[in-house]
Amino acid sequence: MTSFRLAIVRQKYRPDGGAERFVARALEALENQNLDLNVITREWQGETRPEWHIHLCNPRKWGRISRERGFAEAARALWQQEKFDLVQSHERIAGCDIYRAGDGVHHRWLQQRARLLPAWRGKLLFADRYHRYVMAAERAMYAAPELKAVICNAEMIKQEIVADFGVPPEKITVIYNAIDSQRFVPAEEAARLALRQKLAIPATAHCLIFVGSGFERKGLAAAIEALAGTDSYLLVVGKDKDEKRYQALAQSLGCLHRLRFLGVQQQTLPFYQAADALLLPTLYDPFPNVILEAMACGLPVITSTTCGGAEFIRQGENGFVCDALDVPALRTAIRALPASALGSEMGAAARQQILPATPAALSSQLISLYTRLLD
Repeated sequence: MTSFRLAIVRQKYRPDGGAERFVARALEALENQNLDLNVITREWQGETRPEWHIHLCNPRKWGRISRERGFAEAARALWQQEKFDLVQSHERIAGCDIYRAGDGVHHRWLQQRARLLPAWRGKLLFADRYHRYVMAAERAMYAAPELKAVICNAEMIKQEIVADFGVPPEKITVIYNAIDSQRFVPAEEAARLALRQKLAIPATAHCLIFVGSGFERKGLAAAIEALAGTDSYLLVVGKDKDEKRYQALAQSLGCLHRLRFLGVQQQTLPFYQAADALLLPTLYDPFPNVILEAMACGLPVITSTTCGGAEFIRQGENGFVCDALDVPALRTAIRALPASALGSEMGAAARQQILPATPAALSSQLISLYTRLLD
């Protein structure tokens, strides 16, 4: 294939974000291909390489809607002017060739979020100007004649897009995220004990890990409520401006002494290695990378039916799936986990499940998609 110019569009590139890791892995995977790589972004915070062309696109903004609309218009103008061969947008911008639905379907997320609110506030959520703007932008993008393909990171999202926007299923490719299973590995016993000592967690205690910022969406309240009726400890890796509220919840349920709020961590690996399972009862999540990372480290996973990552879970074999707000079911799942992930059948089955999800598999799927579209 002769060299072609690919533009990847992402409004804000920060190295610790899930979408960004997909972009970074895609960029790395595509480097050896015959490909001129371009990124259109408002701000780039990651490492750069000489062969990646970064186009900064930062129009003035006065609020959330003006931020989204301004970036969409500026990015579209830039890609039309540059005449790239393929434009892959990770934002809801009409006119792209490929859309990667890494954030799922906005309406579906609002439906899940409304479950936490009184009915009148749920109505307000759908009437909110910003949410109406996002839903309209999403509809316009799926209806645009330029759209040739959609990439989803879960079958769940593919089904939602077909149902909600009438996109033909053959236009949608499911490409699961990649995981480096040589870097994310189960702990050695000695290292695990040292990590636990640092975190003041007893060597023989059962310890869960919760990883993700934006605690409401990721389901931390339900995780704490489920934990309260067990003897397990919980490591919370991530940040939220309402962290104090979650600490107060744990305090009121008498389990704060078994929680460790650790903030955002550049290196999450040691924390997985100190734990026995991942607990992520997320309200709505296409496919969080943390599920792949935890499974690669040999941890069984408890997640929700509204998480695309549930597609990798075989009930009772490598984890459990239940409704995000079903606290008794979450608690039952915690109790059904092996006392220690190390050397357990469930832990081994979790790691086995993710081994095919390699960066090489991701890159070959992307390249075959691009080749098909360019032909």
